[in-house]
Amino acid sequence: MEQKNNSTAVVQIQGLYKKYSKKADYAIENVTFSCHEGEIVGLLGHNGAGKSTTLKCLEGMLPFEKGSISISGYDIKKEPVKAKMNMGFVTDNHAVFVKMTGIQYVSFMADVYKVSTKLRKERLDALEQVFQLGDAINNLVSSYSHGMRQKICMMASLIHAPKLWILDEPMTGLDPRTMRAVQDFMRGYAKAGNCIIFSSHALNTVAKLCDRVVLIRKGKQISDINVKEIIARDPYFDFEEYFLQNERQN
Repeated sequence: MEQKNNSTAVVQIQGLYKKYSKKADYAIENVTFSCHEGEIVGLLGHNGAGKSTTLKCLEGMLPFEKGSISISGYDIKKEPVKAKMNMGFVTDNHAVFVKMTGIQYVSFMADVYKVSTKLRKERLDALEQVFQLGDAINNLVSSYSHGMRQKICMMASLIHAPKLWILDEPMTGLDPRTMRAVQDFMRGYAKAGNCIIFSSHALNTVAKLCDRVVLIRKGKQISDINVKEIIARDPYFDFEEYFLQNERQN
């Protein structure tokens, strides 16, 4: 069951169902959870479990058959533009403009979100401290490694300081130093009153970083647990065994 939280809900997903064709089974069914100010929520599951599908519905990239999604009070179906203005997202396929340089891509996204020249410079300087692309930000994105593309996508997704930050397998391709810096940044960004939803199949990353974990298996939501509450009750709680038990029972 989803845990109570007294802070403001930035994201509310209720009874979400999605299928890719009329004759196909549901890719996800009855997914229900929220994300509040100050929270990091992790979607945990094996490859193909339905994590990316859930996030793409949340981002407005995929239509869905049943359910509702609201972001900062805006329904993703009824007011998609307003909803999307409150989010930034990093997908796993790096759909970036490879013929642009890194700085051109970030500037393009700043234009899309109508970020002023002053603010974009301030934010870009701050983001560069985290992601440290250095002079490579002036190179073509097509020349970037997977990890560098991940970094520039993160920077571009944050240039408008969204209330909701969505990431699909964000640690893939990052070196250990950058991974640590991104995790620290995520904690700080959430603590500033924003919320983060990200997917992963890495249990250790999710358990270490998240306030809550939503476990998805074969398109179905198995559980929604409050990590901090569990650790407060039992500092030695075995998350791996807990999730393995849920896998076996479902």
